[in-house]
Amino acid sequence: MEQQTVERITKIVLQTLNGIQEKSNGYQVPVGVSARHIHLTQEHVEALFGEGYRLTKKKDLMGGQYACNETVTVVGLKLRAIENVRVLGPVRKASQLEISATDALKLGIAVPVRESGDVTGSAPIAVVGPKGVIYLKEGCIIAMRHIHMSPADAMAAGVHDGDIVSVKADNERGTVFNQVKIRVDDSFTLEMHIDTDEANASKIKTGDKVMIVQ
Repeated sequence: MEQQTVERITKIVLQTLNGIQEKSNGYQVPVGVSARHIHLTQEHVEALFGEGYRLTKKKDLMGGQYACNETVTVVGLKLRAIENVRVLGPVRKASQLEISATDALKLGIAVPVRESGDVTGSAPIAVVGPKGVIYLKEGCIIAMRHIHMSPADAMAAGVHDGDIVSVKADNERGTVFNQVKIRVDDSFTLEMHIDTDEANASKIKTGDKVMIVQ
């Protein structure tokens, strides 16, 4: 390949990368504060609510998920409990409880920070429903903070599925969130998810805007 051709291609690549960086730096994302919730298998739904039971929809969420009318009580060590934990549907292949660090302290359990779905070796928890009780040997996590994006949003922000970025809240606390994972899917609406602990500490509420800064 001729030297001039190599130089021309290199210049185009560098211009493209610089353009992506300019887009990414300062790209605004609305926040959704995620309260504690649980995902259940159909087997566990029936164990908790009765044979043949089907979850009932309360409110649609993104990505085909929905908040259910059903709630449960979760019980940690020394019978410490949190009531009225919302069930999210539809049913999953594995049950998973997502809580905050403050919840973990209240329950008396050590809970790892994990991406949703990564429950291997996570914390155990007991779950109590109106018709029964289940015990999860693993399945309780603190969800890794993340941003849901459509492919168009990801292209505009100059990021890709699985990227790890930093995000800044430009308010009176000026909080910077590191280790924020990008998740891209056609069904996603642009939104960064943080838990209630993070929202309270940074004085952020659902609907506030934050910026990708790295």
